[in-house]
Amino acid sequence: MHEWAKHEQLILFDGICNWCNAWVNFTIDHDPHAKFKFGTLQSEPAQQILKELRLPAKDFETFLLLEQGHIYTKSTAALRIVKQLSGFWPFFYLGIVIPRPLRDAAYDYIARRRYEWMGKANTCRVPTPADCDRFV
Repeated sequence: MHEWAKHEQLILFDGICNWCNAWVNFTIDHDPHAKFKFGTLQSEPAQQILKELRLPAKDFETFLLLEQGHIYTKSTAALRIVKQLSGFWPFFYLGIVIPRPLRDAAYDYIARRRYEWMGKANTCRVPTPADCDRFV
């Protein structure tokens, strides 16, 4: 069993991607019950998971949602997250009815351009003192 399996809902994201960091901020802002924990794909435990899943360990194609022993990627992960946020965001979960290949094609389009659109940081995100307990 992986060391992170103890977390019910863990989002693993590209820690240097400004788009990804904005997504993490958005999720934190709309997760009033602090259901989600966060970790970077650059961390050693995440690298182990990527290797086990045979996913790229350097040029990240997706973020991961580890949820109650299951691992979700791409559009399915994003939709499962918005489903649990506050406000009207769960409405977007209706996108799950779109066939996954179509959803993932849209996801891949954005993922390939995220650095171009929003840039990247020189180092991984460092949580603020207020958010430290949300990061593993």
